[in-house]
Amino acid sequence: MKKLLVANRSEIAIRVLRAATELGLRTVSIYSWEDRYALHRFKADESYQIGGPDGPVKNYLDIAAIIQVATEIGVDFIHPGYGFLSENADFAQACTAAGITFVGPTPKMLRDFGDKTAARKIAEQAGVPIVPGTERSITDPREVQRQAKRIGFPLIIKAAHGGGGRGMRVVRSADQLLEKLTEASREAGAAFGKGQVFLERYIQHAKHIEVQLLGDSHGNLLHLFERDCTVQRRHQKVVELAPAVSLPLDVRQRICHEALKIGRLVNYRNAGTVEFLVDADSHEFFFIEVNPRIQVEHTVTELITGIDLVKSQIRVAMGFNLHEAPMNLPRQDQLTFRGVALQSRITT
Repeated sequence: MKKLLVANRSEIAIRVLRAATELGLRTVSIYSWEDRYALHRFKADESYQIGGPDGPVKNYLDIAAIIQVATEIGVDFIHPGYGFLSENADFAQACTAAGITFVGPTPKMLRDFGDKTAARKIAEQAGVPIVPGTERSITDPREVQRQAKRIGFPLIIKAAHGGGGRGMRVVRSADQLLEKLTEASREAGAAFGKGQVFLERYIQHAKHIEVQLLGDSHGNLLHLFERDCTVQRRHQKVVELAPAVSLPLDVRQRICHEALKIGRLVNYRNAGTVEFLVDADSHEFFFIEVNPRIQVEHTVTELITGIDLVKSQIRVAMGFNLHEAPMNLPRQDQLTFRGVALQSRITT
């Protein structure tokens, strides 16, 4: 196991390349024609262009082309980063079929959590409270109108596949519904290749709290505490804080416990995040989704815990045990954090 390819671009590609280099692996980057001068191309030991001048996004979604390059040059691991193919079960399955280790959860876990409506059912099975909404993805306008009437306004339309704030629209009245439905479905299709959406009640005065999970293939699962990602613009997180200092201690502890219940139910493997909405007034909280991948804001968790999450991802993919060498992470009751870390994003 000597060579790792990053199937992504920009900041996260550079972050993964750094971790892999520090672990002594040979690194490979891919890039679109439009990214031929991008920094991540030059940070890897080897770099390969995927496709031609077809736009800056399309080629990073080309599973066949990425797998072809990886097999031709003898890649052992593929790390998907976040966005693009990071939650695509077909990509993880293609890696496995090609004899390449996918750095992330199993294809089944990606399917279970990649479909946000299926993830809601898992949370229900685990006994975790969920936001009222539709039980499955819907596209028929008449069904959308019927479900919207049942849920009530304001509501939020969400992409059933993918995350990162794409394919989301808040609807405050019935006359906005079909227009917002079209917008959300179109954006979801462009970002994730699937335009299905679902509906949820929109909690207006809520904190967005997420819990970092890390599991291995030996049955061990840890939560690495929580992050407060409430400050957002257009459903994109802008400021992220760890820990969530404005929450009562008992609420924070219960949220982390509920996240572990979901992870244990599916024997979760690798890094993932369980996200919740917390009513700012009552502190009642609801599960909203699981992101089965590394997230942009993983850095603040790394700073307060001292645990390198990207290195941990790679080591878990190598088959190591969380609590044995070379990982040697403490057990849950011994895991602590120190200080407070804040990340502020600059987005384009």
